Amino acid sequence: MFQATEIKRLIAEGMPCEFIAIEGDDGVHFSGIVVSGEFEGKLRVRQHQAVYATLGKLMGNEIHALQLQTYTPQQWVEVQKSR
Repeated sequence: MFQATEIKRLIAEGMPCEFIAIEGDDGVHFSGIVVSGEFEGKLRVRQHQAVYATLGKLMGNEIHALQLQTYTPQQWVEVQKSR
């Protein structure tokens, strides 16, 4: 079984992020929020691919699914205001 904290660590090591939150309690299905300036000007699919790239071969193997919400820092500020 894989831990959400390990996914968070791998993403943080693989790309600069302002915020990362990963959840999942069954060891194979996870969801998360990733905020990074690296997402600036990228389509959402490219943002998700950038995050998946930090996890490499774990995706589809040890990590069966990772449902993501990705934001630029500016978008994240707006999301936080609307909550």
